Amino acid sequence: MAHTTVPLLLMFFLSTLSSNSSFQPALVLEMAKILLENYCFPENLVGMQEAIQQAINSGEILQISDRKTLATVLTAGVQGALNDPRLTISYEPNFVPVMPPTLSSLPKEQLIRLVKSSVKADILENNVGYLRIDRIIGEETAVKFGSQLMGNIWDNIAHTSSLIFDLRYSTAGELSGVPFIISYFSDPESVIHIDTVYDRPSNSTRELWTIPSIVGERYGKKKDVIILTSRSTTGAAEAVAYALKNLRRATTVGEKSAGGSVKVQKIRIAQSKFYITVPVARSVSPITGQSWEVTGVSPNVHIIAKDAVAKAKSLLAIRNSIPKVVQRISDKIDRFYTFTERVPALLQFLESTDFVSVISEEGLAIRLNQVLQTVSEDPRLTIKYMPEYAANVEEGHEHEKVPDEPGLLTEYIDTLLKVEILPGNTGYVRFDRFVKSSAELEEVMAKKVWVPLKDTANLIIDLRYNTGGSSTSLAIILSYLQDTSQKQHFFTIYDRTQNSTTEHNTLPKITGPAYSSKREIYVLTSYYTASVGEEFAYLIQSLHRGTVIGEITSGTLMHSKTFKIEGTNIAITVPFINFIDNNGEFWLGGGVVPDAIVLAEEAVDHVHEIAEFHKGLNSLIQGAGDLLEDHYAIHEVALKVSKVLVSKWADGLYRSVVDFESLASQLTADLQETSGDHRLHVFHCEVEPESLHELSKIPTAEEVGYIIDALFKIELLPGNIGYLRFDMMADIEVVKAIGPHLIKSVWSKIINTDALIIDMRYNSGGYSTAIPLLCSYFFDAEPLHHLYSVFDRTTTTMTEVMTIPQVRGQRYGSSKELFILTSHMTGSAAEVFTCTMKDLNRATIVGEPTTGGSLSSRTYQIRDTVLYASIPNQAVFSAITGKMWSFSGVEPHIAVQANEALSVAQKIL
Repeated sequence: MAHTTVPLLLMFFLSTLSSNSSFQPALVLEMAKILLENYCFPENLVGMQEAIQQAINSGEILQISDRKTLATVLTAGVQGALNDPRLTISYEPNFVPVMPPTLSSLPKEQLIRLVKSSVKADILENNVGYLRIDRIIGEETAVKFGSQLMGNIWDNIAHTSSLIFDLRYSTAGELSGVPFIISYFSDPESVIHIDTVYDRPSNSTRELWTIPSIVGERYGKKKDVIILTSRSTTGAAEAVAYALKNLRRATTVGEKSAGGSVKVQKIRIAQSKFYITVPVARSVSPITGQSWEVTGVSPNVHIIAKDAVAKAKSLLAIRNSIPKVVQRISDKIDRFYTFTERVPALLQFLESTDFVSVISEEGLAIRLNQVLQTVSEDPRLTIKYMPEYAANVEEGHEHEKVPDEPGLLTEYIDTLLKVEILPGNTGYVRFDRFVKSSAELEEVMAKKVWVPLKDTANLIIDLRYNTGGSSTSLAIILSYLQDTSQKQHFFTIYDRTQNSTTEHNTLPKITGPAYSSKREIYVLTSYYTASVGEEFAYLIQSLHRGTVIGEITSGTLMHSKTFKIEGTNIAITVPFINFIDNNGEFWLGGGVVPDAIVLAEEAVDHVHEIAEFHKGLNSLIQGAGDLLEDHYAIHEVALKVSKVLVSKWADGLYRSVVDFESLASQLTADLQETSGDHRLHVFHCEVEPESLHELSKIPTAEEVGYIIDALFKIELLPGNIGYLRFDMMADIEVVKAIGPHLIKSVWSKIINTDALIIDMRYNSGGYSTAIPLLCSYFFDAEPLHHLYSVFDRTTTTMTEVMTIPQVRGQRYGSSKELFILTSHMTGSAAEVFTCTMKDLNRATIVGEPTTGGSLSSRTYQIRDTVLYASIPNQAVFSAITGKMWSFSGVEPHIAVQANEALSVAQKIL
């Protein structure tokens, strides 16, 4: 790119300067030459043309006689155009270039003193190594004196437990030495590409890799390394810090580095006293795709440079504690976690987890918690940073002392519950706590609760103020709400600490009168409903015994032990009990979502509304079944589905339904699941929907052209291949009305092609009446072809659909290639056309499976309500096999993404 840019810029400058002999334009020209030959981002120089032309044409620089002011103006212009603050122009009439001697040119003794003076090593307490390097030596020097440096410096710290690598004062060095340093902190088995350097003057690129064989012992890649940086850290030291940080081999602590450059040169502009400073090389990390140049290296832990050593020591103390913390956490999980089958994977994952990014105790807690949540998928198993945590806590059964004396027991029960008979003969009982059951307690509860409520029509159980208690009472209360003649499994408790499994079922005998399983139960919840109160609400839903109304419960986890990890502010909560419902599902807490979410204070009012709705629920469900039996295309399936709906209602599976909208959703799910037909749909609509099968309107002469333009698109593709796209299946009467115009403006333009691609990817269907006519164009007039048969449930008739002996215009015939493109949007009548052509082996289908729409569906009102059912009333049968076509959609011959279907069809043709 640079080679084409150079002559363009030169021609531009020469043409600009032809009428101007002032020194300023000449200076700009020479400056541009230097940039073009030396600037390390030559691709950015194209953008300078407009800026330089504007500066010269404006005459601004011609009016600047002061050299230093001119240098300032040119600097601002170049930096603004290239967005690079390293580019500067200066006027220095007394500047004398000084070339510092290279290290390799120094006498050996002087070089050794220089190298040693730039390196300091020490061993701090707790076997922490300290290495300070103020100058990164280059490859040549490292090769010459590496063994001496190893013996005097590196060998002293190579065996430390961790290392503080101090680059705060490193302001000089050579990039060629970077691979040597990085290699000491990596393994020899696999070399690592750590940097790529582009040099503009030589137009060459050099890759920097770690070295497989080095002098001395490697520090390895497992021990902790902390790199200290400051605002003075620059050049090769930045390259070291950047590489080790992004290789996740070291943690950087201190200040953001200077943001230096790989190589910068100060070049005299022609024979003037002006100089331009230009970055002539650039670095790009293969790890990040970016660079440390200009922007600097941002530390993982920001702190002023003078405090960096102390911060590094504290950070290493945290990191040194990680193995012990992990081990103690592993011990707690191994001993208490209730999902024993998950324990080995958890322990293995903890052992192999990379904690290199951890820079604080709080960060360690977050990382450990991420690991546990990822592997266990159990929200109860958590690790938290808890600086205020004082002592171990065990959450679970609360052993509350229940009085034995009958009088005191009665008084105690009165503080925990409240019983009322509300208007409409609705029973009401409020439980504020569940206590551990006993024979005496059950007898009092029977008299206080179940005897007064036994003849009510419905029952409200208020748990809005219930904060928990004992799980042992759940089975007793649930037994009163079931049919006592049948054994019902409620839930199972597995206790890891006892290694015991306890099943809770209906009690063989209860003291008071059973409430019956037929009457409706409404459980009220609030945000304060917690622990055992939540379990009760959860079981009511799981057992389909009632309807939960109110707010989402607190999600308070129970049956857990919380331990503080010794010597830290980290605590782990381990569930030691599993709560397994009647379906064998583990409840992991997280709050119970009510069937009707309302404000807790409004829950009682909503009970009355929902109870009234439930009275007519059976009639609505039966009504949906009746419509299905009368109109669904496959009668035997309709009978089966209707029975299932009634059975589900009898089993309580519709108790979660609280209004017309949720009933429509539940009915749709049950209809589709039982029948396997996704076209069955129940919806809620306050306004009676318009008929989907009104007689189509015959277009006027003025509308014909618009309809053709809107619905059809044609194209002649290379190879004399026709392309026809239409996005709706029009009614036969509309097709007849627009027929002459359709033949002239669409059909006549593709009839003489050698092959045809019909694009149905955007056709969602419409009317099926024109399908025989459309198909007929792709078959010969004789003999007539049986396309498919249609059974109409409404009329109980079977109709054979045939090709038409006479069509308007010329037929495409039966011999030329025909491809049909489909997508998941292709539906209804468009599917019938596609399936017909596939069934008769007349076309190759390319694209995605179609939607599986219905040839004909009608909408029916359910029992004079705002509920409507969309029911397919026709079934299509294959002319070849006599079997009914699947309503799961048409499978293409060649399955590809819809957006690729056209190109694939073209390639095949």
